[in-house]
Amino acid sequence: MKIAFISGTSGMVGMQLLHQLLKDGAYDYVLSVGRRKLALKHPKLIQIEGDLFKLQQWDWEDRIREQALGGEYADFLGKIEKREAEIHAFCSIGTTIKVAGSKERFYAVDHDLVLGFAEWAKSLGAEKFLYVSAMGADGGSSIFYNQVKGKTEENLKSVKFAYLGLFRPSLLLGNRHEFRLGEQVATILMKPLVWLRLFKNMRPIYDHQVAKAMVKTAQSIRSQSVEIISSGQMQDLSQ
Repeated sequence: MKIAFISGTSGMVGMQLLHQLLKDGAYDYVLSVGRRKLALKHPKLIQIEGDLFKLQQWDWEDRIREQALGGEYADFLGKIEKREAEIHAFCSIGTTIKVAGSKERFYAVDHDLVLGFAEWAKSLGAEKFLYVSAMGADGGSSIFYNQVKGKTEENLKSVKFAYLGLFRPSLLLGNRHEFRLGEQVATILMKPLVWLRLFKNMRPIYDHQVAKAMVKTAQSIRSQSVEIISSGQMQDLSQ
């Protein structure tokens, strides 16, 4: 049995990731872990929700059993308990300082929640972890956003997955729930690079391209245990 864990489905890439995972026949189940349930039904989608800062304390098995009074998820739970499932975890958790309200809150979401989900997934047997980072991720950066992304990447390495994929997209194109003036301006200025197919690593990339690249990478045999996937590589993988 092959199972996908996913967290961060409320964002652009997260929604596309969930879509890709649900339609991909390679995965028997997709477990979505979030603050709230999505208004979405699918035969292989299981959703559990709650305070992600307390994820390690969740009685997640009971939360799943409560949704399946007929015991239809017994096989799913049994495979995880017996370590008989191949588990891939996908994370697109992220926010902005403006939405978070402060640098401290931003760090708590973009670093602490990501690490917490990774450690939880690893404890249940996840072999691969695929994370949506940022093009400028650098723990030593003077830009706070890039610094946090870089520190998150470094700390994920200490969780010791069999495979860790760090995806660094450039400016994301897609349908956002909130308006971001800076990104709107950048999109207008840089979108011609997409049309002209110039500067592959710098030009904007669509959310569905990132999602496709992540799923394709998860299902392939990788020669490295830790891999950074650039925006240009994602565009190639999503073809």
